[in-house]
Amino acid sequence: MKKAIVLLNMGGPNNLAEVKLFLDNMFNDKRIITAPKPIRKIISWAIVKSRLKEATNNYRLLGGKSPIVGYTKELVSKVEQVTGIKTTFAMRYTPPFTQEALEEIKDADKIYAIPLYPHHSRTTTESSFDALHQSAKKLQITDKIVKVSHYHRDVHYNQTLIERIKEALSHENAQNYDLIFSAHGLPQKVIDQGDLYQQHIEENVAIVSEMLAQQNIDFQNIHLAYQSKVGPLQWTKPYLDEKLKSLKNKNVIICPIAFTIDNSETEFELEIEYREVAESLGFIHYKVAKAPNDHPLFVELIKSFVVQ
Repeated sequence: MKKAIVLLNMGGPNNLAEVKLFLDNMFNDKRIITAPKPIRKIISWAIVKSRLKEATNNYRLLGGKSPIVGYTKELVSKVEQVTGIKTTFAMRYTPPFTQEALEEIKDADKIYAIPLYPHHSRTTTESSFDALHQSAKKLQITDKIVKVSHYHRDVHYNQTLIERIKEALSHENAQNYDLIFSAHGLPQKVIDQGDLYQQHIEENVAIVSEMLAQQNIDFQNIHLAYQSKVGPLQWTKPYLDEKLKSLKNKNVIICPIAFTIDNSETEFELEIEYREVAESLGFIHYKVAKAPNDHPLFVELIKSFVVQ
């Protein structure tokens, strides 16, 4: 049987000219803005208009593009090397889009669609599955698709997080540090409507915390916080800036638990914006762990879904 893999992610601008495309597509997504389409278009226009200049400047600081594309290409290459299976990737809001990715692998007998989001959410997982279903239907290959819903309990994924935390520690004593698991926030109303995301995040933090204890990696305290809040609505709490303000220990490691691929939320928000917050609060050491990216254990996780 001829197999293929498509990795699904939200995407990011490949260049500064794509920043508006990225924002337009994101805020016109019915999974992100749930209002009826005519109202959604007005809301999207207003949000993009208010955020475009700042977002463009942020990506300029990151070298003129999102780092997510390069890291994803490296992961695709590693997965192909390890599995021997044709692998591609699809971005939700920027090229390469889902249709283009599926065109590459439509002749396979079975296509494994693996979201690069460990925790299930309608705003990420279901949004990517919407595009997947639409494109697969056009190509008449819906019966070939095998979808992975979530994997936040998987030992490969969680050990990858631990390895990245150990890299950030760099042989220092964990007992000198607090550890904060930072997840991308969601509007609280999304969670209240039954989205599984926060439940999965909390389960994930509990699992990794226990694994750290079993491996004798003992932080002073372990916390969960949420980043990336925008707008006036209440989002999932505690917010990361408030969590930093509450810490007595001024040595901290941030682990981006919800991001499998480094992107603007990790390399700009965590590495630059929240670092400035930490410095203003008198932190001595502020370290950010890398996302899994192409770590061998994360590659093994992807392999485990496909090679039985």
